[in-house]
Amino acid sequence: MAAFTAAPAQAAGGGNNDPSCRPSAAHPRPVVFLHGLGATSYEDLNFLQSAVAAKGYCTFSSTYGAYPEFPVVGGLRPIADSAGEIKQFIGQVLTETGASQVDLVGHSEGGFQSLYVTKTQGIADDIGAVVAIAPPTHGTTFAGLTKLAYLLGQGGRDAVGKALQTLGCPACDDLITDGSAVQTLTSGPIAQAGVRYTVITSRFDELVTPTHTAFVREPGVVNEYVQDTCPFDPVGHIGEAYDLNVWNLVTNALDPAHATKFFCTAGSPG
Repeated sequence: MAAFTAAPAQAAGGGNNDPSCRPSAAHPRPVVFLHGLGATSYEDLNFLQSAVAAKGYCTFSSTYGAYPEFPVVGGLRPIADSAGEIKQFIGQVLTETGASQVDLVGHSEGGFQSLYVTKTQGIADDIGAVVAIAPPTHGTTFAGLTKLAYLLGQGGRDAVGKALQTLGCPACDDLITDGSAVQTLTSGPIAQAGVRYTVITSRFDELVTPTHTAFVREPGVVNEYVQDTCPFDPVGHIGEAYDLNVWNLVTNALDPAHATKFFCTAGSPG
């Protein structure tokens, strides 16, 4: 009898950006991770992605919304343009893995995109669950920075938009309180039939402000502050991508039938 046998050509679960990964019976949907504004697939959610892969999921990520001339910074292009990229990537994941659906986990702009893509791209049937971390669902004042301009009326609002476009960040303009992408997302119900939604944010988030604007107040949507479970966690917006308490909330949201209790850790502010 041979001492070793050949490894299977296709792994069952537990892959990180591995096109040969095949979802297991325990975790039948690959998880697609969507990074935040100014980030890439190599940062922001990369550690969370690896942690989820270690639990037996097929996980995938791709940088979206980058300019060809500057591919190391993602999420800058208009939300609608990036949504098209994400739709295409989801289709690629479904084709490669043979799965019928994916789950989406997004942080910041990626959290917004997880809601936006599911609603606007005609692929709700391809999505099993959405877990949005600190999404600017109803727009953000960017820690109040836009409020002064808004006091000047439409002229001030137009000036903000022009400045953001000039700086090469139309996505930023899309995501402020009355941005065009925000209006598209919040016109009518956000949650789509058959999709399970969880929105997670921190009471100390300093960029998606006011913090409650992250939530989707619709039937069946789970909205939770990190501090509802871990009251002494001071984690802020960027830190939510790296916070162990957030990670545990995410993995429980991905598999609520097997949700587990966990010990809270002390996260970092900011």
